[in-house]
Amino acid sequence: MDIRITPTLLEGTVNIPASKSCAHRALICAALADGTSVISGVTMSKDIEATIGAMSALGADFKVSGSTIKVKGISIPTEKAEIDCNESGSTLRFVMPIAAALGTDSKFIGRGRLPQRPIDIYKRELSSKGITFRQEEMPYVLTGKLIGGQYRIEGDVSSQFVTGLIFALPLLEEDSELILTSHLESRPYVDITIDILRRFGISVEEHEDRFVIKGGQKYRPHDETIEGDYSQAAFFYVANALGSETEPENLKEDSVQGDKKILEIIREMCYNNNGSFRADCSDIPDLVPILSVLGCFGRQESVIYNAKRLKIKESDRLATTAAMLNGLGGNVTVTDDGLVIAPVETLHGGIVDGAGDHRIVMAAAIAATRADGDVIIKGAEAAEKSYPDFFKDYTNLGGKTNVIILE
Repeated sequence: MDIRITPTLLEGTVNIPASKSCAHRALICAALADGTSVISGVTMSKDIEATIGAMSALGADFKVSGSTIKVKGISIPTEKAEIDCNESGSTLRFVMPIAAALGTDSKFIGRGRLPQRPIDIYKRELSSKGITFRQEEMPYVLTGKLIGGQYRIEGDVSSQFVTGLIFALPLLEEDSELILTSHLESRPYVDITIDILRRFGISVEEHEDRFVIKGGQKYRPHDETIEGDYSQAAFFYVANALGSETEPENLKEDSVQGDKKILEIIREMCYNNNGSFRADCSDIPDLVPILSVLGCFGRQESVIYNAKRLKIKESDRLATTAAMLNGLGGNVTVTDDGLVIAPVETLHGGIVDGAGDHRIVMAAAIAATRADGDVIIKGAEAAEKSYPDFFKDYTNLGGKTNVIILE
C-alpha cells in the first residue's frame, strides 16, 4: 500500500495505543500464571498477535474481546510446539527461553528480517544449560529442558535477551544468576519487565551488573490495564514541536517507559533555546527515526549516538532513516553508531521507501506535515506492525492522505 500525503498540520486529541512493550510482558506473565487473568486496554497489532500465538502454542488460552483479553494460564505445557513469531523480535527472544524452561520441544519460525536478527547469546547460554539447538538457523529447533545456574550475557546487544531469561528463570527448580558482561543498553525495557513481573508475583533481585533470581517461583494471576505507549506518542509530540497542535491521551505520567524521554529532548531543543539536541539512544532506540525528523528543523546540528544496534531492526534503521529524510531534502549523515542531522529550511515533497519498517513509515508521515509538496510513502502498511490505526488517527487529526498505486 502506497500513501500520498498532502502537507498540513495536525490538530485534535489522539488516543495513544497501549504500550506494545507492556502488553507483550503482561500477556506472557498471564500465560505463565496458574489461573485466569484479564488484560485490558490492549492495542492489537501483528507483534502482539505473534506473542498470543506463541504462548497459545505452549498451552495458554486467550479469549480476545476488543481490547480486553482473558488469559487462562498454562497448566500443562505442550510437549511440542511450532511457534510463529512473524516479524516480532520481542516474541522470538522472549518466548525461546520460556519454551526451554517449560521443557517444550519447539520450532521457531518467522519472516521478514527476523531470520537475520541474532540469537547467538541464546545459542551459547541455553546450550550450556540443557538445551540442544537441532537447527542453527531459522526455523530454529530446540529440544531439552533448561536448568538454572549462572548465565553470562552481553548487555549491549539487546535487552530482549535479559527480559527473556528473567521470564524463564523463575520457572526453574534451581536458583539462577544473570551476569551482565557489558553495559546493559535499553535498561528501561528491563525495568518494565521487572515492574510487571512483580505484579504477577515474581521477585527479581537487581544489582548493577547482575540479576539474582530464585527458582521455584510461581506466577500469580493478576488483572492488568495496559498504559499508553510513549514510543507511539513520540510521533505526535514531535508533530507538535513542528507546529501541529495535538493532545496525546492515555499516557501514564509516572511511567517507567524509557521513551518518555522524548519530552525532555523536545524541551532541550525547542524551549531551552538550544536549537539542537544530542541524544544518547542506547536506552531509547525506537525514538531514532522520529528524533531525526525533529533534528531537521533545529537551528543547529543535532547528533544521535550509541545507536549501532539499529542496524539489525526491521530495517537497517540508521540507513533507512537517513535515506527517507535525505529523499525529502534533509541533510542526514550516518556515522558508525548514529546519525548527524543538519537543519534545513524546509523538507520537500517526494517519494520515500517505508523499507518495511513501521517506525520509518510513521516518521515519514510526520515529516510530511512540514514538507513543501506531496509526500508518497511506499509500503505504508508496515505501520500495522505496531500501530494499526496510525493513518486513521492521522486522518482524524486533519492529515490529508489517500491510498494510491504507483506504476
